[in-house]
Amino acid sequence: MNRTRILSTVLLILLAGNVFLGVEYLSVVRQLRQTKTALDAQKTNDKVLAFTQLFVEKVLNAQTEVDFDTRLKLENAVRDLGDDAILAQWSKFVESKTEDDAQEQVKALLGMLVDKIKVK
Repeated sequence: MNRTRILSTVLLILLAGNVFLGVEYLSVVRQLRQTKTALDAQKTNDKVLAFTQLFVEKVLNAQTEVDFDTRLKLENAVRDLGDDAILAQWSKFVESKTEDDAQEQVKALLGMLVDKIKVK
C-alpha cells in the first residue's frame, strides 16, 4: 500500500512538472514570436530609412543629373524593400516625363516610405 502511495505521489509530481513546463514553453514561444515580429519590423525600417536617405542625398539634393551607378544603386535598394506598391511608385517616378509629374511622384513615393515605417 505504501508503495502505491509513493508511486502515485511521484506521478502527480511529474504531471505537475509537465504542466508547469508546458505553460512555460508556450510563454517562451509567444515571446519569441513577438521578438521576431519586432525584429522583422526593425529590418524593414532600416531598409526603408537607408533607401530614403540615399534617395534624398543622391536625388533630391543632386545638383546635376543622377549618374547610372547611382540609379542602379537606388533601383537595387528599392527592390530590396520587397514592397510591390513602393516599387510601382518608384517606376512611376522614374518614368516621369515632366518636372511637375516627377515632383508629384516624389511626394507620393516619400509618403509611401513614411507610411511603411512601423513605430511601436
